Amino acid sequence: MKWHYRCATCGTTYDIVPGRYLCERCAQAQQADRPLEGILEAQWEGEAQPRGIPLPVEPEWFPAIPVGNTPLWAPQRLRREFAAPGLWLKDDSCNPSGSFKDRASYLVAAFAKKHRLREVVLASTGNAASSMAAVGAAADLAVKVFLPAAAPIAKRIQVLQYGAELVSVDGNYDQAFDLSLGYSKKSGSLSRNTAYNPLTIEGKKTVAFEIVEDLLAAGAGAPGHVFVPAGDGVILAGVYKGFEDLLKLGRIGKIPVIWACQATGSSAIARAWSSAASGSDAFCAPKPSKTVADSIAVDVPRNGVHALGKLRRHGGQAVLVSDPEILAAQRTLAAGSGLFAEPSSSAAFAGWLKVRDRLPQEEDCVVLITGTGLKDIASAARGLGLST
Repeated sequence: MKWHYRCATCGTTYDIVPGRYLCERCAQAQQADRPLEGILEAQWEGEAQPRGIPLPVEPEWFPAIPVGNTPLWAPQRLRREFAAPGLWLKDDSCNPSGSFKDRASYLVAAFAKKHRLREVVLASTGNAASSMAAVGAAADLAVKVFLPAAAPIAKRIQVLQYGAELVSVDGNYDQAFDLSLGYSKKSGSLSRNTAYNPLTIEGKKTVAFEIVEDLLAAGAGAPGHVFVPAGDGVILAGVYKGFEDLLKLGRIGKIPVIWACQATGSSAIARAWSSAASGSDAFCAPKPSKTVADSIAVDVPRNGVHALGKLRRHGGQAVLVSDPEILAAQRTLAAGSGLFAEPSSSAAFAGWLKVRDRLPQEEDCVVLITGTGLKDIASAARGLGLST
């Protein structure tokens, strides 16, 4: 199996080497306050293994930390209460740092070890930072994170406990992103920034393989619907990439309907999806984000153009949920299943609650839970009417 990067826009191919992040040709069209142009995807040629997940880094380079293979389980009480026999929860809060982002960090760390790179740098609203710090600790990598000062204290503490260097940014994620890029270009460190580093998309595709394998083991088929919390669009694109690879391998017959679940206070992808514009033009009017779901709060979704293209091409959907709906869904999910999810994950469950009456009962629906509620106690307290 031979791997390369392929530009999702123009099709130009590149070797997978350190320092390669975007398509040289398409990146020249980059405009301020727009999503990244020239997003690259990892692709392979030749025979893939009959089982397992094809990835562009060999298994021996992955650090000794148990990322992935998270539970997919049937919440029986919620199934009864909502007459939803096909409801499933994919619980990525069971990853080592309590976040789905460990999947991307795991592949980035393996790439760094393979190429003898010592430092990884990134910007984050919190989960990617604590994730890279955790996986970096296992891989003996130096990690430097640029984090908005408003990030929840639990995520900041995680970063520091894992031994990473934390640079507090008096601004939002977009400003932290720009600062981290400036540092990585100056220092030569490996950038783990979502979308910018193609491996972040590739690492996140692994969840789709696990969902299909576990549903088959449970006697079900491929899911009919998957609900994904969406901010910068990388998880959304990664989930799609996984199902595209599964289709290419002949392990599924069609790609499920994927729902991009966004907060009304951070809804760039949903707004673009409902507009008639295409490409970067669909994101020409950025709005300041404001939502309790900090993990999906972005003004400009860095992977917006790429994710929107997949959403439209495969017949995906977008659904908006308000902060009160997110907090109510967080409580309903926890009290009805025993799974305490952070607000961004609860946005995916809130999305399912909002459209469930439109879905055929016989179709399996998977809600992707991307982070534990223990990462943001203040928001949960707000939903309960408590002070912290």
